[in-house]
Amino acid sequence: MKTIKCMMDHLYWADGRILEGLEESKTKNKDLLKLVRHVAVAEQVWLSRLQGKGSTQYSLWEEAENLTAIRTMFEENAEQYRVYIEGLEESRLDEMIDYANQSGVPFRTSVRDILLQVLLHGQYHRGQINRALRIESAEPVQVDYITFARL
Repeated sequence: MKTIKCMMDHLYWADGRILEGLEESKTKNKDLLKLVRHVAVAEQVWLSRLQGKGSTQYSLWEEAENLTAIRTMFEENAEQYRVYIEGLEESRLDEMIDYANQSGVPFRTSVRDILLQVLLHGQYHRGQINRALRIESAEPVQVDYITFARL
C-alpha cells in the first residue's frame, strides 16, 4: 500500500504541475485542452468503477473551454481518491471489480490493476501534453516521479 499511496501522491502533484504549465503557456489549443480534460475524466471514471458505480455518465472526449473547470475536477479527484485509498486495506488490492466500459462491454479487473491503470494512463497523457507544449514553443513541465521524490 505504501508504494501505491506514494504513486497516487505523485499523480496529484503531476496533475497540478501539468495544469500550471498549461496555464503559463496560455495555450488556446483545443486538442490540448481536450486531452488534459480527458485525463481528469478518466480518473473519475475509474474511481466510479472502484466504488461500484457505473461510469456511463462520463464523456471522455469533450472539448474544454478553459482550465478552471479542469482544475476543479483534478482537485475533487484527488480528494476522493485520498478518501478511497485511506479506506482501502492491502488485502483488498487483489479483489476483482466487475464493471462495464464506456461502450457497455463487461470486464473484471483487480483493484490493484485499476489503480495502476489510473497512474500510468495519466503519466502517458502528461507526456503527450508536454510534447505538444514543446511543439508550441512552450516549456514542458517536469513531472517525472524522481522529481517528485526529491521534494
